[in-house]
Amino acid sequence: MIDRYTRPAMGKIWSKENKFRIWQEIETLACEAEVELGETGITKEDAKWIRDHADFNVERCDEIEKVTHHDVIAFLTCMGEYIDADVPEGQPKPSRWVHYGMTSSDLVDTATSCQIKQALDIIIEDIKALGETCKRRALEEKDTLCVGRTHGIHAEPMTFGMKFGSWAWMLKRAEDRLKAVQKDAAVGAISGAIGTYSSIDPAVEQYVCKHLGLTPDPLSTQIIARDRHAEVMCTLATTASCLESIATQVRLLQQTDVIEAEEPFAKGQKGSSAMPHKRNPITAERVVGLSRVIKANSQATLDDVALWYERDISHSSVERVAMADSFTALDYIADKLEWILDGMKLYPKSMERNLNKTRGLIYSSKVLLAMVDAGVKREDAYAIVQKDAMDTWHEVQDAVDGPTYRERLEADPKCILSKEKLDEVFDPWDFLQHRNYIFDRLEKLEF
Repeated sequence: MIDRYTRPAMGKIWSKENKFRIWQEIETLACEAEVELGETGITKEDAKWIRDHADFNVERCDEIEKVTHHDVIAFLTCMGEYIDADVPEGQPKPSRWVHYGMTSSDLVDTATSCQIKQALDIIIEDIKALGETCKRRALEEKDTLCVGRTHGIHAEPMTFGMKFGSWAWMLKRAEDRLKAVQKDAAVGAISGAIGTYSSIDPAVEQYVCKHLGLTPDPLSTQIIARDRHAEVMCTLATTASCLESIATQVRLLQQTDVIEAEEPFAKGQKGSSAMPHKRNPITAERVVGLSRVIKANSQATLDDVALWYERDISHSSVERVAMADSFTALDYIADKLEWILDGMKLYPKSMERNLNKTRGLIYSSKVLLAMVDAGVKREDAYAIVQKDAMDTWHEVQDAVDGPTYRERLEADPKCILSKEKLDEVFDPWDFLQHRNYIFDRLEKLEF
């Protein structure tokens, strides 16, 4: 687990303490289910004793495991010590009913499903908070003009609010995927050594799962099939990719040659040991970096799907690292990205400067359509518009003083557009006449 990145709530879910506490609850519920079923010798008094006295100590479990080399047996031994500690001498030990008819994977896999469910609750709330921040900032910046870029090249005018808005919709899709996979992963299995219920009644599984908020797996072998876990991890990877996409945009916008926005730079923060002027997008870079870990972990869990026959344990070592790391890292970067976007500083003057950097070339599409509307064949109009655009482009790149794109068009006898029409064409808001349609939909978005 990436301890230095652990946030308290998520770190607790993947701690041994929480895992063992869930194991304890599963074993206790199974005993209570056996009482209700009435097919074994366990009594209500036994089940109550187990409920009241069951406990464990992580250090003691670790100590026992050094001998047994089996974590479940070590835990059951430790839990049994607590259960039987106060039983009068000569009386039967209630701990004998613990793990009755069960196999280790019944305990481990059902508990893992609980941990996944708990962890996804946190991740879903993270994504909701991030999405709400994007929506709020989108509406705040709905009328902040900036240039849109395709292939990294200036395209047409847009508003900065559209950037935040597109991120909000992406995060809503992420939230929906997380909720769907949480439902698919919330399954338990108490089906015995090979999944045939050979020594345990299916009613025990139903009882335990109901009390844990899980659904019984319709057919477990000895384990819950790992396609469920792979789907969870791939969904985390997809979510991380969404966050990486946003963080990458922040990094691009913070480049010195662009500088339309930048992540918060705290008082006293240093950007470089050698260059005091530096204000680097280090937190956005951290989001991007950790997303790579999450994506790589998903590949490892995809490889876990193919196990030998009814099970092996090649998946176990992977999951002990990959799941905790991915959930912890995603929780961390979601929180960091929310901090970035909530406090992200915008530079409208830089946006305006960039909008005008190419002397009006970004209006070429409107010029083209206006020429077509005026009766010029599209191919001919394109040639006229492009030639004047390229002449302007080369002068801009060579830093040669010269006419703007509009002035060049006005001087071109082949351009038949009137001054009034060019006024209309070269108005950036003409591109955005339907922006309310975009933002009205965004206002209805709920996280």
